Amino acid sequence: MSSEFLNRRAVALRYEQNSGAPRVVASGSGHIAETIIARANEYQVPIAIEPELVELLVQLDLNQLIPPDLYKAVAEVLSWAYQVDGKTAEDLRAQN
Repeated sequence: MSSEFLNRRAVALRYEQNSGAPRVVASGSGHIAETIIARANEYQVPIAIEPELVELLVQLDLNQLIPPDLYKAVAEVLSWAYQVDGKTAEDLRAQN
């Protein structure tokens, strides 16, 4: 197995408007990262490639809210993901 495969990391976040901040719902490297990516593809969840952000997020525990110092970086990724999905701020408000 290549070191690139073993070093591959992935993090899945979930944001619910009333939760205060996004939380880590999956995190891992190697096979676990591949499973996270495959599941995202299966459900057509946009995948952002942000290695520096992932390195910070993999240090968090599962179900942990992201810390305030990562809000801006995560907000940019979530904004991008919503745009890729064709969602607007109005759509997100209507869901809640």
